[in-house]
Amino acid sequence: MSTALPPADQLLYTPEAAAKVLSYGRSTIYELMAEGLLKYVKRGRSRRIRRSDLEAYVNGLDPTTH
Repeated sequence: MSTALPPADQLLYTPEAAAKVLSYGRSTIYELMAEGLLKYVKRGRSRRIRRSDLEAYVNGLDPTTH
């Protein structure tokens, strides 16, 4: 199993690949999609997350200070 990140020019990510990019667990990605916090496209049974939607999710995170 490869631990290399997907190429920067990749447009669509599987939930598994998105989890690696965000350093989240796979189930967390599915939860975010189910809650509507992470947009995705569906084609048949396949779900894919656009790079722009990953970036929008990250940009919308509220940083906390300790």
